[in-house]
This record gives sequence, structure tokens and C-alpha cells, in this order.
Amino acid sequence: MTLSKAAVSIREYAGVDRMKGPLLIITGAGDAVYGEVAEIIAPDGLNRLGRVLEVSQERAVVEVFGEADGLPPADVRVRFRGHPFQMPVAREMLGRVFDGLGRPRDGLPPPIAEKRVGVGGAPINPVARSYPNDYIQTGLSAIDGMNTLVRGQKLPIFSQKGLPHDDLAAQIAIQADIAGEAADFAVIFAGLGISHETAADFERQLSDSGALSQATLFLNLADDPPVERILTPRLALTLAEFLAFEQGFHVLVILTDMTNYGAALREISNRREEVPTRKGYPGYLYSDLASIYERCGIVAGCSGSVTLLPILTMPNGDITHPIPDLTGYITEGQIVLSRDLDRQEIYPPIDVLSSLSRLMKDGIGAGQTRADHQHLSNQIYASYTEAQNARNLADIIGEEDLPERDRQHLTFGEQFEQRFLAQSREEGRSITETLDLGWEVLGVLPKSALTRVKSHEIEEHYPGGQHAAEE
Repeated sequence: MTLSKAAVSIREYAGVDRMKGPLLIITGAGDAVYGEVAEIIAPDGLNRLGRVLEVSQERAVVEVFGEADGLPPADVRVRFRGHPFQMPVAREMLGRVFDGLGRPRDGLPPPIAEKRVGVGGAPINPVARSYPNDYIQTGLSAIDGMNTLVRGQKLPIFSQKGLPHDDLAAQIAIQADIAGEAADFAVIFAGLGISHETAADFERQLSDSGALSQATLFLNLADDPPVERILTPRLALTLAEFLAFEQGFHVLVILTDMTNYGAALREISNRREEVPTRKGYPGYLYSDLASIYERCGIVAGCSGSVTLLPILTMPNGDITHPIPDLTGYITEGQIVLSRDLDRQEIYPPIDVLSSLSRLMKDGIGAGQTRADHQHLSNQIYASYTEAQNARNLADIIGEEDLPERDRQHLTFGEQFEQRFLAQSREEGRSITETLDLGWEVLGVLPKSALTRVKSHEIEEHYPGGQHAAEE
């Protein structure tokens, strides 16, 4: 008799040879496939799902999604499904809230799937990529004006414990939009290892603002299994790819906190007794992060795009820690949050001098933001650098002994931080408001100090003030 394809792909094994926490070791299951979904059938009637983590000719190692304590190894049956982890995708998933495995947590029934897709995904083929050259407006002047986010870009936010990156993530999810275009835009928000309180707060903020109607939340909680945390960002990107490349949406994917993701990867690696490298992380950390980050971009011939904004907390503020260090090699810049600015109650506390958007120049200028944008940004960077140098000098010799030019830059630095950087958590500025505000704060400097902008731009935008008559 010829067996059907389904009969060949689904295999079942009775008994587990050894259990090590959530890991099940099954001898003789050498036909299992890495990443394959397994169903753990327990005598208590509470079946669980798992995923194959390791395969050899003699055995397979399966990690259980959920609690495995108390399972009797001899009485457990393991059924291999014959396919990797898949999720249903549909346009109607917008406006919904799911857990880290894609199960509804909003009390509504599962969405009707348009198709089922493996969550493993693959990096976009470089030959098929189109170069990013259009911006996404976040409503935050420190990003839109100084470190512009471009569609198809991967731009991480480097933070520290205690800084308001959660508030920043929620505000971007609420305010982000495609300015001046009648284009479909969606936000996919994935919380990784977050607290119950933080998850409820994200859901509440997006719901109260109305932004949830064009967003999907995947919320993996801190007490969920580590292996679930490995899958959550891949579920988010799988839905994003479907919306972008099959439905024509411009999708912004926000992942927070990738440091929790890295910790889960390290924990699983340690359980498998793999040889650790820097700070105990597995040697494949770089390629694993790249398998997530490189799934964003623009595919030639597709009208949509996937833009990625991963947020990660640097342990002890160490930017050389493996997670931010390797992230910096893969992505196109970084937004860095400053504890000093946060102590001054400046929100968002973005350190523009440490931040960089490498694709900014391709998404701004005439026909996109405004013709003076690049020169204005360059001037603000130069003037703020002088302001910081003047502050350092004032700490040594005192402000009263500073030259007039340095005192002017001190005033500019204060104005820039208090008026341009700082904005409320409910305030969203258009790109025009951001650029006009940039010129306003430059107005405290004399025209002779503005060396990075063109003379016709000064004539058109310089506010004058006390230096209006100066040549």
C-alpha cells in the first residue's frame, strides 16, 4: 500500500528517554527535522506544542512551549507534525492582539486565515532589493529632523534600564505615518519578555488612541517560555511580509526588547550545552540576529515595504555588549537614549550626537521633506557640538569667562534641548513644524555662526531676532 503524504510526514513516538527542564530527548527519532513542530501528548490530557531544536542520527531534542514539569517521560507521546511552525496570516489581523505564539489574547475568535505561512522566513535577496528613498514620519523632531527613518530601513533604538523606551515605542506606534501620501500603513508591534503591566499599557495606549485599528500586537510576557520568545519576532515579521509584499502596505515593525530575545537565545543554548562565546552567548548570535533584521526592506516590483525599529536595552549602558555591538554591524544606524537628558526631564532623551541614520540623506530633501532639511540638520549638529564643547569649557573656567561666541552657543544648546528635543508624550509634530522649529532655535545664533546652510536658505527661513540686522 502506498502511504499518503500526510501519513509519511506525521510520525509519533511513545515515551521520552530523558527530560531536562523543558527539553525532551527522544532516542530513535533521527527522522525529525530541525525546526519541525512537535505535539506533546501527555496523560493529563493537556497536550502541548514544541519545536525540534537538535537532530542527529540517534536522537531528537524537542523544547516544549509551556510548562513541562511533572510530565512522566515513559507515558508521554511525541507526534512530529512534518512541517515547521506556521501561522495563519490575514488582513483582518490588523486591530487584533495576540500572544507570543499568535494565539488571540483579546477575547475574539482566531482570524480567518487567507493562507498559512512558515514563520522561519528568509532574508530578502539583495538582488531583489530596491534602495530605500522615502521617509516615515514619527512625529518626533529628534528623529524626523535629525535621524530620519526611511522606509525599508532597520534603525535600532539603544536604551538602558530605567529610560522611557517603552513610552517612546508606544508613541512611535501611535504617531508613525506616511506623510502626504494616500498609502496603506500598518504597525506590527512585538513585545519580547515584557511584564504583564507593560503589555497591558501598550494595549491600552494603542486602543485609546485609535491606532490599534491599523496595528497588530504580539505580546510575549516575561514568564512565557524562552523558546516562545525566539518565535515572537518571526511571527511579527511573517505578518509584516504578507501585508507588505502581498497586500501593498507600508509596515513598521517595532520589536522591544531585543536584549530579552538575546537572553532567551543564550538560555536555550546553555540548555543544549553549546560552547558559549562572549558573555555566554552562542557563537551564532550574529547570524541569528541577521536572520531577523535582514527580513525588512523593499522588494523590487512590490508596492509595500517593511521597516524595522528594534529596541534594545544595553546592560549597564555598555554599547559594546554583544547585542548592541552586533546589532550595529547589521543595521543602518542607531538612535541612542541618554541618561543625562533623562535626568534633566527631557523627553524623548535622544542623544543626537551619538545617533545616526545612515539612510537619512536618501529620504529627505526637495520633493520628500524640504529642500533645506539636510543643510539645516548639518548646521544643528555643528552648533550643538559647539554648545557641548562650550559646556565642557565652562565647567573648567566658569561661564562668565567664556568668549561671546561660546556663550551664544550655550544659549543655543539650552534652547535646542528644551524646545526642539523635548516634546510631550502626546505631541506629534509634522516635518514642517520640526524644520521650522529647528530654524527658530538657530535664531539665537548670529548669521555669521551659520556656516552649514546656504545664504538663500538663511534669507528664507532665518527668524532674525536680535541678530536680524547682522551681515
